[in-house]
Amino acid sequence: MRNLGLKVRMVIVGSILFALYAVAAAAAIFVFGSGVLPIVLIGSVVLIGIQYKVGKWAALKSVGAEDMPEDRFREVHRSVEQLSRDMGIEKPRLMYADMGVPNAFAVGRKKAGIVVVSTELIQLLDHDELEGVLAHELAHIRNRDVVMMVLGQGVASVVAIVAQYIVLLTGDNDIADFFLAIIVGQIVQMLVMIFVMAISRYREYVADGDAADAIGRGEPLARALEKISAGNERASDSAVDEQVNALCIFGRPIGLAKLFSTHPPTEKRIDRLRN
Repeated sequence: MRNLGLKVRMVIVGSILFALYAVAAAAAIFVFGSGVLPIVLIGSVVLIGIQYKVGKWAALKSVGAEDMPEDRFREVHRSVEQLSRDMGIEKPRLMYADMGVPNAFAVGRKKAGIVVVSTELIQLLDHDELEGVLAHELAHIRNRDVVMMVLGQGVASVVAIVAQYIVLLTGDNDIADFFLAIIVGQIVQMLVMIFVMAISRYREYVADGDAADAIGRGEPLARALEKISAGNERASDSAVDEQVNALCIFGRPIGLAKLFSTHPPTEKRIDRLRN
């Protein structure tokens, strides 16, 4: 993680998430006693571990990703090998999928990364544009973006679960408390995710910048984003669900676009790459 701006933002957001986690743990201790602390800590680790493993498997399964044969996709393998050397990481496992839209995403960490590229993307982009997209995904792996997102989502889940149990066990334990607990949990998780999504959007800018550095200029990735955006707008059938959409190089805003989108506006990304 070489980008100073990303480091500063990670410290700020990380501190906020840690503070929220600490408040949730303190509230649990206040309500249930100190004996609940090991349960909260162990449960947090288990939950985040499960989210990481299941999320990775589900992302690959949802798009029907298959290993990318080197004899069929020789240029892609060659580009990733060179980019991986230049960016100082191990070559990730390469997979492809028919997603219905031109897109790509990365999962995993530095020494166990996977990059999935849609066949539509390979067909759509010129060689230098595809290199820009591949470099962007490798930057996500190098910067541990997927791992950090899972940690953030895990903290949001833990805080929400603690809030739900506090509502349930301090109320009258009736059906009204059950529904109130669900509502409170959803609101708490949504508030925590605002911070997680904010860092996700900035990570996209950083990955774009790292990709431009890796291939020597930003123009090819800017053109790729234009083509990908147009291809997604035209597509009527996509195999990419909302969870995987958050990992992709191109994501559609969901919910309250500015607060809960995992990606910044494509136009802004293109402007930054060209300027």
